[in-house]
Amino acid sequence: MTMAELFTQYLEHLFGGRRAEARELVFAAQDRGIPACKLLKKLVWPAMEELEKLYRADQISRITEHMATRINRTVADQLQALIRREPKSGRRMVVLCGDGESEELGAQIVCDLFEAEGWSVWFLGAGVPNDEVLQFVGKVTPDVLCIYGTQPAGVPNARRLVELIREVGVCSEMQVLVVGGVFNRAEGLADEIKADLDAANAEKALVTVAQHPVRVPRPDVPQPGRRRKRKNKVTLPKMRQTSTVSK
Repeated sequence: MTMAELFTQYLEHLFGGRRAEARELVFAAQDRGIPACKLLKKLVWPAMEELEKLYRADQISRITEHMATRINRTVADQLQALIRREPKSGRRMVVLCGDGESEELGAQIVCDLFEAEGWSVWFLGAGVPNDEVLQFVGKVTPDVLCIYGTQPAGVPNARRLVELIREVGVCSEMQVLVVGGVFNRAEGLADEIKADLDAANAEKALVTVAQHPVRVPRPDVPQPGRRRKRKNKVTLPKMRQTSTVSK
């Protein structure tokens, strides 16, 4: 069975809410020699993206999206135990995410795949105040802070977090990586909030971080007249221009 055929069958089980069949399909594939990491990259992650796309387009109901997302996350949880991990590399990552089931799942897969490459990863989830994030990264001194799955309403807070990190000077060599969510739909937004790196998905994030192991500080100069190109229509909340950074 090809990955395309496997993916089609997997989606059918997700849409039908068939938990046992979805799990059996995935673990049968794993028994046939498909590594857990590949199943996360080529099956679970694309299924997550397809569910998000169909739900945003009103092509599946909320019930279907909820059932399918939870089955998909259960499969991801179980694959996590089967991942073959490289020896610890000494590199460290802290991961934050937007508020939602898909955001949690996507961030979890990012964590799993980087851990498989030998990284030490701390997954903080959603809703952690910026000052607590600042304290935590100062304590564990990660190489990368990953912000995954931000929605339009979360962009101002992500911007404030990056500003706070750079103003305070905590972990000056730490790179800020943004993945997925609104950063995939609004071209140039990663640059606008002064993230160091951006990637469309977890697999590309691995490549991007490997290709850019050292932070290159961005010059803090204004760019008058620059407009962000949007791949799709995305409405972002307006921010007040202030001289201080709020939590």
